[in-house]
Amino acid sequence: MSQSKPNNVLVLGAGGGLGQAMIARFLTDPEVDHVIAVSRNGQPQDLSAPWIAHSRLVWIESEYDQQSMLNVIGQLAPFAGEIGRVCICHGILHDDHFWPEKRFEDIDSSAMHEIFQANTIIPTLWLKLLHKTLAGKAPCIVAVFSARVGSTSDNRLGGWYSYRASKAALNSLLKSFAVEYARRLKNVKLIAFHPGTVDTDLSKPFQASVPEQNLFSPAFVADQLAKIMANAEVDGQLSYLDWEGKAIQF
Repeated sequence: MSQSKPNNVLVLGAGGGLGQAMIARFLTDPEVDHVIAVSRNGQPQDLSAPWIAHSRLVWIESEYDQQSMLNVIGQLAPFAGEIGRVCICHGILHDDHFWPEKRFEDIDSSAMHEIFQANTIIPTLWLKLLHKTLAGKAPCIVAVFSARVGSTSDNRLGGWYSYRASKAALNSLLKSFAVEYARRLKNVKLIAFHPGTVDTDLSKPFQASVPEQNLFSPAFVADQLAKIMANAEVDGQLSYLDWEGKAIQF
């Protein structure tokens, strides 16, 4: 990009495998001043992770209800206008009490609410609440973790009703944000990012059917996304991209 970015990075939903991989990736970049991480359970205590005690890492806890998220925004005040990259890593596919639907008889309203809350509502609230924090003259690239199955035109297999719909709804909301951001936050670029199948808890029950070459490590995906964000241009448009940087049809 022609204009240099601010040197702080914000990772939301930092407790999962991809969130932690993004943190580790950005902390290896000597040009990054601070990585601000937000998660429900706070900073991990795994001492085998060398970045845990890193002096450039700021960790904030949030319950992801709107008031708790507003409290996070307050704690981000010192970084207002100085955040160059944001990764919104929230997402859920299954849990101990629900599973992706194979047929429409499997649809359950409580499970659907939980999936939409994680995959759609929380990222939407962040984009609503962060507008003053991200506003500024320097470019800010925001990558929101979506999925290829959120592409309505690409849906040839059916099933996974709640997950597909939650990601399709997320993509639609991101498009609306991109339109309004182009008027009100001209320095912000939005990316809906499909990471592929990543070796995390989200995909573990389904990895047996994934060819080895198509199962990616979190570190690999974090590196790919960091490169995509580094080369992104602020153009007032929403980009829907996979891990290779290739466009996906909505």
